[in-house]
Amino acid sequence: MTNNRSLRLGFKTSVITLFVAIVLVIGLALVYLSFERITAVTNAAASQFIGKVAESSADRIGSQLKLVRDNLEILNALPPIQSAEIEDNPRLYALLAAMVRNNTQLFSLYVGYDDGSFIEMDDIGGTGRDSRARLEAPEQAAFRLVVISRSDPARVKSRRLFLSETLEIIRELPGPLDYDPRQRPWYKDAERRDGSWLTGPYIFFATGKQGYTVQSALKAGRGGVIAGDLLMDATQEVLKREKLTDSGVAFLFDDDDRILAHPRMSEMLGREVSGTVPSLRETDMAGVLKAIRAWRANGISEQFFNDPAGRLYAAAFQTIPRSGPANLRVAVVAPVDEFFASILSERRRLFVATLGFVAAMVPIVFVIGSILSKSLRALADETDRIQRFQPAVGSSLHSTIREIDDLGRSVSTMRTLVQTFSNFVPKRLVQQLVETGDAMTLGGARREVTVLFTDVVNFTGLTENRDPTQVMQYTSRYFGAMSEAIMANEGTVDKFIGDAVMGIWNAPIEDDDHVANACAAVLACIEANGELNAAFQREGWPLYNTRFGLHVGDAVVGNIGSLDRMNYTVLGATVNLAARLEGLNKNYGTSILVSSAIKQRVDGRFHFRSVDRINPKGFAETFEIYELRSERADVPSADAEFCLEWEMVYVALRNGPLVTAEELLGAFLAKYPWDGIAGYHRRLSARAG
Repeated sequence: MTNNRSLRLGFKTSVITLFVAIVLVIGLALVYLSFERITAVTNAAASQFIGKVAESSADRIGSQLKLVRDNLEILNALPPIQSAEIEDNPRLYALLAAMVRNNTQLFSLYVGYDDGSFIEMDDIGGTGRDSRARLEAPEQAAFRLVVISRSDPARVKSRRLFLSETLEIIRELPGPLDYDPRQRPWYKDAERRDGSWLTGPYIFFATGKQGYTVQSALKAGRGGVIAGDLLMDATQEVLKREKLTDSGVAFLFDDDDRILAHPRMSEMLGREVSGTVPSLRETDMAGVLKAIRAWRANGISEQFFNDPAGRLYAAAFQTIPRSGPANLRVAVVAPVDEFFASILSERRRLFVATLGFVAAMVPIVFVIGSILSKSLRALADETDRIQRFQPAVGSSLHSTIREIDDLGRSVSTMRTLVQTFSNFVPKRLVQQLVETGDAMTLGGARREVTVLFTDVVNFTGLTENRDPTQVMQYTSRYFGAMSEAIMANEGTVDKFIGDAVMGIWNAPIEDDDHVANACAAVLACIEANGELNAAFQREGWPLYNTRFGLHVGDAVVGNIGSLDRMNYTVLGATVNLAARLEGLNKNYGTSILVSSAIKQRVDGRFHFRSVDRINPKGFAETFEIYELRSERADVPSADAEFCLEWEMVYVALRNGPLVTAEELLGAFLAKYPWDGIAGYHRRLSARAG
């Protein structure tokens, strides 16, 4: 019999041959291309150019600061400002609105007087939803005007006016009575008259953005201070235009090594934990600190430094003109090796000289690489399909290389085992075991999880007189639809309990967005349930209407059971509360009830409405519960309006007075007579009365 293994090559021999050949060729080429002359030329040219960019950036930013200061000087000379004629002065309001609108770097202008009177004009036209919510501003409002008059100490007047583009009053609300501008840092800084005209930096409450307050004491008339909030957005736009290379960056900082403006400032503010303004040493810009200290020590604005990986950077620093005691500085940083393609062209010409050496190796590498890569790519694709639980493509892999042929048989055996195993264990758990190589063992660990419980309404009544075989078939179709929706949104089906489904997120595989994925899964389940019920109706089968309960919290996650039979699950109060929420749906006529912990985590991405405050049996604390309605869209939806109307009713029900609450509830039911939650509270109110 012919020995068909005689032509097979050893896998180890093939890899070693390829590795040694490539390392020798690349190593010799790198040594040949290391020339100090080109490095020195590149460094000098980069340093000179980057210094010019830093100087130009500093001049432009200084001009921005001067423009804001000039606007304050104009206002300082106005008679209405000097005499504090701030009540019912439309001409003054129009002037303030025009100034903040025509100066993009200004968010607001305001004046505080020595008797505590105050006027502020804010440009809120470009603010987002969160900022408007903090300010209680209607969507169509373009400006916010705050006027506090203390001319009569016995009667303090305070108003907040929201104005349209044409300065018509859209909404008027009471203003703060306890706000005293004389206690604010910007007022005190201006009163000292020590030359300081920048206060900050800090994050503005109204916008969530970073900036300074530019202030100046009134020079005539009433005593006081005029000021404006300077947003750093305009400065950041200047810095973004100074993108020299792919990795180059320009940013603004001060003598406390705080980053004040940066092209990626929003990202830095999102991850900052130690304060409101990011520090250089707490960001990925910490490597430039050494160059900054050298500049302060020797006064040379152009510096070089190496990052932790050894990459050489050129840096240049300039003081911002007219920034006063705030001591604003601009830095421009870029890696030297990305600067001048024309200077580095000499290196590319040297590469051409080495291509001859590489070309001699190409046929050998190609033959060996083709043999290895084809088989290894097929094996890699097969293992990827196993991890994703996709069907096999073709038969088992065979190769002339002995080790690859053996590996192909092993992969085929693994596919069979994984497919069998995943029929009895959650697929995500099997996927994790395949990826990590860990064995299943008894025990667990505490972890935050999102838990879902579902239940079919009146399942027993619908199926008790039906053929058992059909019950199993239709219920399996139902379970399949629910499971697909859960798994498509990163969830794991933990178990089926009768006609109920228990799903979990963030276990066994970690998911940073598990709460949002769970909410999306529930909405997907509702949609899948509707499509399935349409098919059931056509086939003459009863409809399966599902109720859902969703909660997030800490639980014990792991394997429970015995050594020869175990079950992966979650245990704890979090699971119990999710199950209770599912059961409470029947009280309110709802389909999806979630806890306040769910709403708090993803309130900005889904529509919720308040349902009730409950004290479940077995829990010491009281919980607010909510109905999950839909996913938030970019444009206002009917659900958003519906939830807003209900929240007004719910707040009245909670806070009174009773007469007002009942009137609002009655009006809501007249408009939405089918609403179960409103009906529940009407019945509750009737019993209480």
